[in-house]
Amino acid sequence: MTCVVGLVDKKTVYIGADSASVSGWTSRITRLPKVFRRGPFLIGYTTSFRMGQLLEHALQVPDQGIEPNDRRFMVTVFAEHVRSLLKERGVAKIEANTESGGQFLVGYRGHLYSVQSDFQVNEMADGFDAVGSGAEYALGALAALPTTKPIPRLKRALAISAHFNMGVSPPFFIRSIKG
Repeated sequence: MTCVVGLVDKKTVYIGADSASVSGWTSRITRLPKVFRRGPFLIGYTTSFRMGQLLEHALQVPDQGIEPNDRRFMVTVFAEHVRSLLKERGVAKIEANTESGGQFLVGYRGHLYSVQSDFQVNEMADGFDAVGSGAEYALGALAALPTTKPIPRLKRALAISAHFNMGVSPPFFIRSIKG
């Protein structure tokens, strides 16, 4: 339960997240940031605080090196290191012969990627994305506010998501990384 939103504007990636910590019918505000920098990556997560903590404090991804294709690097190197870390530390689950982790957004070299629970890496053509229980509301808001500057646009999307989804709560935090 949460909402993480992101967009790309002029090769800068912005990612914002709420502060809800939800368990069953209980919702509280966390001090743990759901958006952070890890090396050249800006990451905003949902699904599990443990997953987010591992991504923030333990993820080791080698430099891209001479690989010219950012998307191929994200799929073949970044996602595989995430999968290995989550499996090694007991966060990834195997059910019906399918391995799953969690969802998060990643800003890298001027691109916004989403990593889904099956470790697929996606990049949306419209330059914005959202994950979490409030994602649909946030996506609608982002689509409706195309001329709004990035930070107010993300804050408004999170606020609209919080208005309609009981698993999303302020305060909202937004970070950026230049491509």
